[in-house]
Amino acid sequence: MSSGNVKEVTMPQLAESLVQATIGKWLKRPGESFDSYEPLCEVITDKVVAEIPATEAGVMNEIVAQEGDTVAVGAVICRVLPEGAAQTAPAPAAAGAAATAPAGMAAGGTTQGQDMRHRYSPAVQRLAQEHGVDLLTVNGTGQGGRITRKDVMAAIESHAVAAMTPQTSAPAAAAPSTYASAAGSSQPSPGVPANTGSMDANVQVRHSGLHLAETPRIPSIEVEGRDRAGHGETFIDVTPIRQSIARNMRQSVSEIPHAWTMIEVDVTNLVLLRSKIKDEFKRKEGINLTYLAFVLKAIVNAIKDYPIMNSLWAVDKIIVKRDINLSLAVGTEDSVLTPVIKQADQKNIAGLAREIEELARKTREGRLRLDDMQGGTFTVNNTGSFGSILSYPIINYPQAAILTFESIVKKPVVINDMIAVRSMANMCLSLDHRILDGVICGRFLQRVKENLEGYTLDTKVY
Repeated sequence: MSSGNVKEVTMPQLAESLVQATIGKWLKRPGESFDSYEPLCEVITDKVVAEIPATEAGVMNEIVAQEGDTVAVGAVICRVLPEGAAQTAPAPAAAGAAATAPAGMAAGGTTQGQDMRHRYSPAVQRLAQEHGVDLLTVNGTGQGGRITRKDVMAAIESHAVAAMTPQTSAPAAAAPSTYASAAGSSQPSPGVPANTGSMDANVQVRHSGLHLAETPRIPSIEVEGRDRAGHGETFIDVTPIRQSIARNMRQSVSEIPHAWTMIEVDVTNLVLLRSKIKDEFKRKEGINLTYLAFVLKAIVNAIKDYPIMNSLWAVDKIIVKRDINLSLAVGTEDSVLTPVIKQADQKNIAGLAREIEELARKTREGRLRLDDMQGGTFTVNNTGSFGSILSYPIINYPQAAILTFESIVKKPVVINDMIAVRSMANMCLSLDHRILDGVICGRFLQRVKENLEGYTLDTKVY
């Protein structure tokens, strides 16, 4: 819909089953121009963070849905002007809200002001963490005293101006108290866990084997901070992604009769093979060659021999999928996503390594699309990347099984009545006992074991 030159942008239906999405971050502000297909905002569904692009070049006129708002499909999220059109004034309601916000702050002690003062949007938290801003010292001009991105940017600019002032004889010592020290403040911002999102090289972020360089963004988390006395509890709003995880996990454990089995694999030859070729592969491809690529290839070849593993339960029938689409469980402290390598059976080890790197990059940048998350037929988890040696994974509903690869550990092993030190790893399989039984799963795991132990120094990755 449009009124005059002003055109309304509505929430699109990003997937067939999608009925609503949450505004994560606006990438364009009123008055800013954009080109065709340039993203206007990020939205969060129950699976991924997606972008809404502009259909034509123009200028942002008015933002209707604010960051953090959940909007139904088809509802207006913003209004834009076509390129070359004269910009109109924002809607009175929006202008009025902006005008009344400072008044609410001046009133001080109102209940609304106290409630909103320590509610930080994801964009505000991220910006403050990147620049070391202590949000306790920033004056909020948003509704009810809420701190906006503009407030944080103003604090950053004032810090830059103060650092350049001639009267400051020792710039490092004169840094305002708004900023934490380079070594890290002893009093973190309210509700923000210490070191979360930090770029400190000493902080280790647990992940599930895609070797993420940083924590994937979770834009919709808002934290209820402490009161002025420093007391109170911390509340984290449940994000759409977390809601989806909770729903799927509950459905999986309540509908699927889980059973599990484990096997131990000697991966000594695999360790030697990777050590031999990883540097050359890095120079040639520009990406890391991880153990996960070899594991995926071994699993794919085993599924070819036992296709029932690539199936799902459909009440009166079992559906065996032809394409082997491997879901990778990508987990951080905040969420678990399952991006999919499509037609993994048609890729060699190098191709799987490239797919892993691509999914890692998309996850790291928050650019996973809905299509990247759909169509999985069998899930692989690499819990060994953070040192686990035994775990019991929950099946990725509605698939029939999930296999987790544990940490590689050197152990004394008896070979031909002699003790040798070998690189060993556990592999745990959770199975849907409606579809799969111990015999077929035992044979499948034995085939995976044979494939992994069958790697030699002459194995080709191309």
